[in-house]
Amino acid sequence: MNSPDSPDSVHSSAGAEAPTCSAKGCRDAAVWVLAWNNPKLHTPERRKTWLACEEHREHLSRFLGVRGFLKDVVKLDEWVQPEGSERERF
Repeated sequence: MNSPDSPDSVHSSAGAEAPTCSAKGCRDAAVWVLAWNNPKLHTPERRKTWLACEEHREHLSRFLGVRGFLKDVVKLDEWVQPEGSERERF
């Protein structure tokens, strides 16, 4: 799912620095979790995640939404990661 605004799909490592926005080139603190799923590739219950700062939440949500991938947008401090979900990075 690559476009000029899409992720490079680099996974974060556990114990790394504070979560940052997944938007390409953004290093701001993440505030939102965008849970998504590509129904052509993933089982219905699987969730992949992108993180977003306030500035990029709407843009990233639209990017996923127009493709029919966006499932949920939740504040980072309220997010409970479902078993089998993965975080994607821009």
